[in-house]
Amino acid sequence: MRLLEYISVLKKTKLFKNFSDSDIIALFNENNYKIKDYPKRATIYLQNQECKSFDMILKGTVIVKTIDENGKVLTVSEFKTGDTIGGNLLFADCNNYPMTIEAKTETTLLHMDKELVLRFCQMDMNFSSELLRAISNKILIIGTKLKSITMKTIRQQIIEFLANQYYIQNTPEIKLNMSKKEWAEKLGVQRPSLSRELSKMKKEGLIDYDRKTIFIKDLDMIKNYLNY
Repeated sequence: MRLLEYISVLKKTKLFKNFSDSDIIALFNENNYKIKDYPKRATIYLQNQECKSFDMILKGTVIVKTIDENGKVLTVSEFKTGDTIGGNLLFADCNNYPMTIEAKTETTLLHMDKELVLRFCQMDMNFSSELLRAISNKILIIGTKLKSITMKTIRQQIIEFLANQYYIQNTPEIKLNMSKKEWAEKLGVQRPSLSRELSKMKKEGLIDYDRKTIFIKDLDMIKNYLNY
């Protein structure tokens, strides 16, 4: 029973914290769940694909992205070990994925069917509460991301990113933990558009950069944003 390998992962989450090992083993059977491995960059769910299970990430990282008719990719969010997918869709009347789910790294998912989820909800109020919290958080993440994309220019989004990283890294020399392509997808723009705006900011003396680092030359730009 492969589930035994991951009971410790389940019990570290808020959803399953009140369940004993024996409770979990008793509720799971070969007909109500699957554990499946996905290689890096594998498509887990296509946009408009029907949601048939509530999924928990047992290992790895997945990204939620959408591609418009012009081929522009927007990375809406990413989720890691212990996070869940599909809770906001499984019980909906229209339960098709509005975006594509992709494995950012080698990933292992636990797929639980609807009846199993309902049994956990009936057994434990905490499970129900945490499920609702997860659903609410994902709706908020998507809404906030889309609002950010539609209301801000590319430069405003770049400055917002640099301001956040300046606060986190506590230095004007910002180390990038992603490629320019990944950054562009997070901003919801084409990579050439991001590169053009960075080039403009460099010519204006606001920043300097190489492949892995951006150096903030005009700290007033960041301080003005943080004080906005």
